[in-house]
Amino acid sequence: MSDKVKELLSACLQARDLAYCPYSHFPVGAAVLTKNGTIITGCNVENASYGLTVCAERTAIQRAVAQGHREFTAIAVTCDIKDRFVGPCGACRQVLIEFGSDWTMYLTKPDGSYKETSLDKLLPEAFSPEHLAKNK
Repeated sequence: MSDKVKELLSACLQARDLAYCPYSHFPVGAAVLTKNGTIITGCNVENASYGLTVCAERTAIQRAVAQGHREFTAIAVTCDIKDRFVGPCGACRQVLIEFGSDWTMYLTKPDGSYKETSLDKLLPEAFSPEHLAKNK
């Protein structure tokens, strides 16, 4: 495992510890790796009006975009589930695909072990910006 991947996994684990989840008690952390090597983190932020809750993956992407990043190479995601790997929810997968499908995804357990996969595998035949471009 490269030093950058270790750093990405560590960042997502640290982000999980910052989650604001007083209702679900389900902390999630995410860290995206930009094309230029910057790592940007996010955590889930819940709201008493449940529909306004924002997932860790979307928080990380929104923070990255707000800092001017549009190209990503990897994302690491973690939660407190210890006995299996957990991927992003469907809404987060759709948000991630907005920025391309050729990402490496690291599904990470609390102990730091991980499973490497891709967004293409997690969201096959996704609706993407390409579909809108073909409609013009």
